[in-house]
Amino acid sequence: MVTTIGLIADSHIPEAMPELPGQVRDVFADVDLILHAGDMHCLEVLDWLEQTAPVLAVRGNGDEGSGGRPVVPEDARLQATQCLTVGGWNLGLVHDVLDPEEMPTWPIERTVQHYFGQPTDIIICGHTHVERICRYDQVWVINPGSPTYPHNLSAQPGTVGILTLENDQRASVVIYDLKTLAPLPGFSETLSKR
Repeated sequence: MVTTIGLIADSHIPEAMPELPGQVRDVFADVDLILHAGDMHCLEVLDWLEQTAPVLAVRGNGDEGSGGRPVVPEDARLQATQCLTVGGWNLGLVHDVLDPEEMPTWPIERTVQHYFGQPTDIIICGHTHVERICRYDQVWVINPGSPTYPHNLSAQPGTVGILTLENDQRASVVIYDLKTLAPLPGFSETLSKR
């Protein structure tokens, strides 16, 4: 069975723009699930996304009131972290992951234990607004960037991701440029376990 998951983070609505760019719906048109890695800033983002597919989300620092923003209210779709197993893959969803290459005292195993407490094959995160697909030891880390503030630049259509889980050993991820609706060059990867 193939499962397709839309990946999004750092939407910053309504701070960036009144609502998400319509291109998000175009990219997510055929997904089975959407994972939002935090800093949505209002629950209406989840409602809008849920018109396309079921949504799970985590709180980002902005959802907790940083920068004087209002705290996003409690919602069943929204947790501090999320763990799920899909197609034999253990997924972890959290807002921020320290880069183990920049912070060698915080290896990826420490991140997995701290946030999820169980083995994790793929971590979906946000926070930096910069798209990233990396493998640290046996863990893939995917940041889809931001659909509204790419690379923390001015408000404009940015990026989202599509994660396709094909079976318990094979998956792929593609980061899409919302301006062109095409894969972002250099941001497509086939994922494998071990």
